[in-house]
Amino acid sequence: MAAPDPIRLTQDLLRFNTINPPGAEEPCARHIGEMLEKAGFRVTYHGFGTGRANLVATIGGDADIAPICFTGHIDIVPLGAKAWSKDPFAGETDAGKVYGRGSSDMKAGVAAFVAAAVALAPKLERTPGISIVITAGEETGCQGAFDLIRKPGALGRAGAIVVAEPTGNFPYVGHRGAFWLQALAHGVTAHGSMPEKGVNAVYKAAKAVTCLEHYHFDTPPHGMMGQGTLNVGTFTGGLNINSVPDRAAIGIDMRTVPTQSHAHIRESLAKALGPDVQLETLLDVESVYTEPDDPWVQSVFDVMQKTLGSRPEPKTATYFTDAAALKPAYGNPPTLILGPGEPHMAHQTDEYCIAERVLQSTEAFTEIMRNWCRV
Repeated sequence: MAAPDPIRLTQDLLRFNTINPPGAEEPCARHIGEMLEKAGFRVTYHGFGTGRANLVATIGGDADIAPICFTGHIDIVPLGAKAWSKDPFAGETDAGKVYGRGSSDMKAGVAAFVAAAVALAPKLERTPGISIVITAGEETGCQGAFDLIRKPGALGRAGAIVVAEPTGNFPYVGHRGAFWLQALAHGVTAHGSMPEKGVNAVYKAAKAVTCLEHYHFDTPPHGMMGQGTLNVGTFTGGLNINSVPDRAAIGIDMRTVPTQSHAHIRESLAKALGPDVQLETLLDVESVYTEPDDPWVQSVFDVMQKTLGSRPEPKTATYFTDAAALKPAYGNPPTLILGPGEPHMAHQTDEYCIAERVLQSTEAFTEIMRNWCRV
């Protein structure tokens, strides 16, 4: 089949309302899958809740060399309270920009690598080949990707991974992890006029917050990402003013680096906070990092130098991606985050991507695929 125009495909994908929750990604996934199947890819869908699906598509194959994997998610975040000046589900264009929720994060990236893969498909038999992984539920903690890796044989193999999240076509060699905990303090309720009859959970939680304010990680900083961070994002306790609160909760957001183990962090925090609070894990997504001097990474830098006009310097992203799930599942191959979206437009009102970047990334992805498959 003829290769799709990546701008038009971006617009097509934007017209699917895949706000998560609830997600409803399956129609969008099937639209992509039908296109890949017509191009000769072997396509499988993996159900992920009602109306939701992940997609894995492969072409080619070589016993000695694993395929290159391109991956992206098709769920999007809610629109927010502020009114949009553009229809978020129409794929409108204006002054070289394509508007819509998910345009930068990250349907433009998905459109770019799908267009590149379809164009190359006739040349990929008897080569290492390409694996396309389209996920649901990334915006809520990589749920779709983690669901995929729990299904034996669903992913196949990969010798390298490109995650087409928004980077403005600048290759990132890694990203921070996210470790979210809820610290719970329990007490005994009583009438507010007789506080001595109860045990105030807010007092326990307040002591824990003070401890968290002064907490320092005992792990070394990473050479490129620096030290992990900790922020108390929420604090709740009590149901009414005239009762002793018997429950209080603290939301802890930590962004971690490769020198940190989440298990070690939890153990250290539990010791520091003491027995008055209990920790519950809300999100556990590890950091991702590939050494910049990896030969494949350098070959991608060669490609992107032509696109960017200068050689990329190694950088990392602050946000997490599906690579946190997929990279370990594939045996930790070299991984890059690289896509045409604008990082600063992710989750913004009137989100857009720049059409020229989408075209540039399609060309770059094509060359990266050609180099891997030796065609």
